[in-house]
Amino acid sequence: MSGGPGSAPRVLVLSCPDWPVTASRQPGAVAVVDEERVVAASAQARCEGVRPGQRRRDAIRRCGSLVVLERRLGDERRAFAPVLEVLESFGVPVAVREPGWAAFATRGPARRCGGEAALAAALAALLAELDLPGRWWRIGIGDGAFVATQAAVAETVVPRGAGAAFLARLGVETLARPELAEVLRNLGITTLGELAALGRDEVVSRFGADGGRAHRLARGLEDEPLAPRPRALDLAATASLDPPAGGLDAVAFAASALAERLGEQLALSGLACTRLRVEVCTAGGERLGWTWSSEGHLRPAVVAERLRGQLESWSATRGSTVGAGRSDQQADAGEAARDAVARVTLLPEELVADGGRQLELWGRSHSGDEPAARAVARVQRLLGASAAVRPVLAGGRGPGERVRLVPVGDPVPHEVGSSPSPPRPPRPGRAAPAGSDPPWPGRLPAPSPAVVAVTPWAVRLLDAAGRPVGVDGRGALSSAPAALGAAGAPATIAVAAFSGPWPADEKWWEGAGRRRRARLQVVTADGEALLLVLERGRWHVEGVYD
Repeated sequence: MSGGPGSAPRVLVLSCPDWPVTASRQPGAVAVVDEERVVAASAQARCEGVRPGQRRRDAIRRCGSLVVLERRLGDERRAFAPVLEVLESFGVPVAVREPGWAAFATRGPARRCGGEAALAAALAALLAELDLPGRWWRIGIGDGAFVATQAAVAETVVPRGAGAAFLARLGVETLARPELAEVLRNLGITTLGELAALGRDEVVSRFGADGGRAHRLARGLEDEPLAPRPRALDLAATASLDPPAGGLDAVAFAASALAERLGEQLALSGLACTRLRVEVCTAGGERLGWTWSSEGHLRPAVVAERLRGQLESWSATRGSTVGAGRSDQQADAGEAARDAVARVTLLPEELVADGGRQLELWGRSHSGDEPAARAVARVQRLLGASAAVRPVLAGGRGPGERVRLVPVGDPVPHEVGSSPSPPRPPRPGRAAPAGSDPPWPGRLPAPSPAVVAVTPWAVRLLDAAGRPVGVDGRGALSSAPAALGAAGAPATIAVAAFSGPWPADEKWWEGAGRRRRARLQVVTADGEALLLVLERGRWHVEGVYD
């Protein structure tokens, strides 16, 4: 069935509320935070008043037993991959906005399943078989993605043409535009039905294009068609091995050559692959498949190493002769022939615009890149993705606090293939400048120290009279620094210049976990630039500047 001209297609939305918590598999009262704000909370945490958008300290104050986890997009994407495979088993392209939300058009699958209600039941049965805690999903069907998303909240199927009536009772907050919703409520418009009853011209003249789109959504009219994520079937690279390969070296070599060819095709198209599916077909007709996330640049050596590891694990599970190290005399010839690899396929499942990468001065790559990449892939295969990590900049005040470790290969916010963190709402009465970072009172100005001490060492900071220098409650120095010396040593060196202090009162809501610190930049008479931090009445060297 189809609707009238211009009607939105029927869409099924799979919504996973608080997916970051589900992906963490952490039981109890849990909140996942990003840049010191809650992005997801478990049911137990919500019962205690924890809500997305709260600051970390507010969430902890409401729930004393709260377990706070930092957000890891790579783990969320890996955990969501099996869910996407279930959705794709219905044979239609799947649209993904972020881990925890996916959708597809119902026309074909609903016909095969015997109706939309039967389709939702069939999908729920498949999702229940996944190894994830509890009932973590919600399914809704409606005219267009917006109606289907709200239907998923209510876990219902909205009949065709009934989208406006279904949306009429919902609050204007469902538009996901906080500023517009606040203005509408101040004007007495609290539901989507009240917004839809207004004239379109009046809404557009008052609120502009953003209001016009909200008015269409409130009437159940989808603005944009569903945009399935590109599977790029035309870019799939396949290699047939004749005769079928019974050893891992030959399979790894074929995978490496395929990855190099696929990387060249993507480069010519200006695309980068952030999710790659590798499929292997044996001579006996068995099909194997694995999906990997990446930062956007295919490394042939990494693809080959990962495939080698997957085949080794499969061989060990089956007792297969592929890569098992047994001789022909020890292995059954028929079994060896069936398990030999006949075809390898690389399929890019998620494509984004290629943002490029930084090379050396003359455009060369580092000579040790490929061996290092293979070593990292092997470590992650043996010990898990978190066994090899890399530093990325994050929010914080001190230089050591601004570094977060993420698994190698995982995309991070503002990198190719990743989703940036949602914008932070400005403080009341204060507009946040476009493109600015969240405020961090007490953060050091640039540049950062070249060396950050893992364990800061104690020093003495004295004024001209030989008295210890302190910082009062207002963040002012008790006296001007004049000399610096090692703790417990009589010798000192003159302080030629200083800057600061930058006081920080952190986690004051936690009581015992409260930290009051003040940082000070000093330059000694011999030209050494240091970053000092004062805590509990003692100075320590936290960093060294070049």
